[in-house]
Amino acid sequence: MSPLLNLGSISDRYPHLRKYFAVVHRDLSQTYSRDIGKWLLIAPLIGVITGAVVVLEVIVILEGLWAYLLPRYDAQHWLIIPGVLAGFGLTGLIMQFLTPDPDLHSTDEVIRSYHEHSGDMDFHSYWYKLLASVTTIGFGGSTALEGPGIYAGAGAASWLWTKLRGFSLSRNDRQVMLISGAAAGLAAVFRAPLTGLIFALEMPFRDDLAHEALLPSLIASVVAYSTLVAVLGSEPLFAFAKTPKFHSIDLVWAALLGLICGLIAMAFSITFRKFRALMIKLPIPHTFKLLLGGLGVGLCGLGFATVFSGPLLPLGPNYEVVRNLLANYYPSNIVLLFFVTKAAASLLTLGTGGVGAMFVPLLLLGESLGRVFGQSVVHGQADLYCAIGMASFIAAGYKTPLASVAFVAETTGAPAYLIPTLIGSAFAYAVSGEASVCGDQRLHQTAKLSRPVGITAREIMQTKMVGAEADATLQEFFVSVAANHRHPAYPVFKDNQTVGAISLWEIAQVPLSRWNSVKVGEVVRPDLAQVGQEADLREVVGLMNQQRRHRLVLVTGSDGAPAGLITPSDIVFALSIGDPHRNQED
Repeated sequence: MSPLLNLGSISDRYPHLRKYFAVVHRDLSQTYSRDIGKWLLIAPLIGVITGAVVVLEVIVILEGLWAYLLPRYDAQHWLIIPGVLAGFGLTGLIMQFLTPDPDLHSTDEVIRSYHEHSGDMDFHSYWYKLLASVTTIGFGGSTALEGPGIYAGAGAASWLWTKLRGFSLSRNDRQVMLISGAAAGLAAVFRAPLTGLIFALEMPFRDDLAHEALLPSLIASVVAYSTLVAVLGSEPLFAFAKTPKFHSIDLVWAALLGLICGLIAMAFSITFRKFRALMIKLPIPHTFKLLLGGLGVGLCGLGFATVFSGPLLPLGPNYEVVRNLLANYYPSNIVLLFFVTKAAASLLTLGTGGVGAMFVPLLLLGESLGRVFGQSVVHGQADLYCAIGMASFIAAGYKTPLASVAFVAETTGAPAYLIPTLIGSAFAYAVSGEASVCGDQRLHQTAKLSRPVGITAREIMQTKMVGAEADATLQEFFVSVAANHRHPAYPVFKDNQTVGAISLWEIAQVPLSRWNSVKVGEVVRPDLAQVGQEADLREVVGLMNQQRRHRLVLVTGSDGAPAGLITPSDIVFALSIGDPHRNQED
């Protein structure tokens, strides 16, 4: 007889025990209300797949292509320019002809997928983009493996969602899996599971966490890390040369260095974002953009190698440079020159379309500033200030203060630096404001519903959208649209694509005498939130609360084309009536 039948017979024999069984059942149901069981199966699978892909990346890029080219670049500097140009040219060809959008990849694609497509990533170009990361990084592009690692994990997790039909996974689960895959990718790349976990949770937002992904991200990170170290070993990625110590005065210096790093990181982030936007709009083929970037990167490397013939070449993944700056003394003027050329090479690599991310470049920029600060200002403890500079620059540039501190503690094997790096990161994060190298990060998730409510965007959206044409003048829009449809804001379209939104407030800022000459597209605000049709109402509410003026959410189809629009009144109607099925204009 089974244990369940035994319990049942006991309950029948002793009726007074039934209420206690009911209480225990209720408590267990509440304890496991988040359906933890499925993540105990899915998250390890994500971790194993991601860890295996990252192992392949490390072998091909670090131990293969870059290990072959770096000593040749060091020995014959003239090889730098043709080598980098070859890699960037291949990257341009791959991205231009084998992917649907050559400007979308790596961390930016993951964040955009999380916010706008419910975690749905295009797996058809998955391997092409990973190949493009090999040609970018392996030939000397100023970026490292964290970008392809995050992309590899997130893409694999998004694909896995489509295969696990038996788990009845929701769209919200796909977002959770996406973040878990990103966490696993970073954990494996840096051999730092805590860093992977925290960075992935901080990554989608500038001042919030993707809380719902905590448990599966934790499991996936640990499993991915274990998968990688089983093959490549558990040696910390970067190690300090001596036992760390600090004194109380160092905390004051940590705050000052954090302020310096925060201000410089803010300037760098703004410059990078503007340069990236300029290159995206530049009307030349993507491959030509990358060739221009490759030429600039090659010149940065050649110029630095001409001045200083040593192991600080500002090209490639630069893990060896991180170790050298930690372990050895270099004149401050040489370190500052490295800082300038590394910043320029990173901007040109990723700004012109190279496939990678900015984590290690930010790390190196902060480490360089910390090295100079320790040598020239404090005159001691240079390794401590390298650590503070690393954490501070990452915290300011990526808006991930917790992950930056965890990263330094894990990857350097120096947890004693936790307090100084926390102080530096806090000051850097605060002084840098909202400037971030990642344009798809959003502000916090305010006023979210506590859980998915079972209502999708498709069910409550208006399919008859009243909007404005970007090429229409303000006078034409006001007469033909605004005067007949009294809405506070309207989506703006151009060539059947949504380019933003416009409200009566924007129109009122333009003098009436200019309404006949100013076009809608000139005053449109581009920050119109977007979701997929299967997005849960909880996500829609969160996005709407982030809008400062328009309070509109555009619903897109699988092809990215506009499918409908959601306004606050649609949400109120759905929550109050309980039967949101309707397709009519407000």
